[in-house]
Amino acid sequence: MIVLIRRVERQILAQLVEEKTSKQYIVSMNLADMRSEYRRGRLRREDLKPDPILQFNLWLKEACDAGVIEPTAMSLATAWSDGRPLVRTVLLKDLDARGFVFFTNLESRKAHQLDENPHASLLFSWLALERQVIVTGRATKLSVPEVLKYFVTRPRGSQLAAWASRQSSAISSRKVLEMEWERLKQKFGSGQIPLPSFWGGYRVITQTMEFWQGGPNRLHDRFEYIHQPDGSWTIDRLAP
Repeated sequence: MIVLIRRVERQILAQLVEEKTSKQYIVSMNLADMRSEYRRGRLRREDLKPDPILQFNLWLKEACDAGVIEPTAMSLATAWSDGRPLVRTVLLKDLDARGFVFFTNLESRKAHQLDENPHASLLFSWLALERQVIVTGRATKLSVPEVLKYFVTRPRGSQLAAWASRQSSAISSRKVLEMEWERLKQKFGSGQIPLPSFWGGYRVITQTMEFWQGGPNRLHDRFEYIHQPDGSWTIDRLAP
């Protein structure tokens, strides 16, 4: 009995220590009470375009017109072949009927993950409009001509950065990165900066696309487009 009591006492003490430690990170914030009521609008089935790319273009334009910060920013979720996920923000650089395009270092973690597992998801979060769009699909590499066409339009400093940064590799300091950028600046001078062989892009070929509009009392409007084998799209309303 004494052993059992002491065991319970140790468990209670450990729990108190854990709670005290956890509270140190919250300070004075009560996260459970942080909430906003969504009242900007509704999304109805009859409002939707028959093609999700057309609907996306409409919402993207409205986000731009509303002054949303970085409206083309999208969270890109990928995973290793064993299922371990990783998410980061990239920028949408092109969009057509096939899907969503972004560019990256082909030696980065995201590129290695897509080599192992080409399934990806994108999230556009336009919180100022109480909207989000979720895309799922399969990522395919762009051709060299497609990548070059975009690369030559980048600011010169960004072209140099593509050469200077071995993306996702560990470096000792920012100074190392800046020194490499300066070295390359001197190397290429005023001449044309070539496309690095380790730099490219991907197109996420759209399989599903969900449009989410915040609603009062958490009764959000959600519609999901699903691509069919014949090229058409079905649209389902989803419960919030």
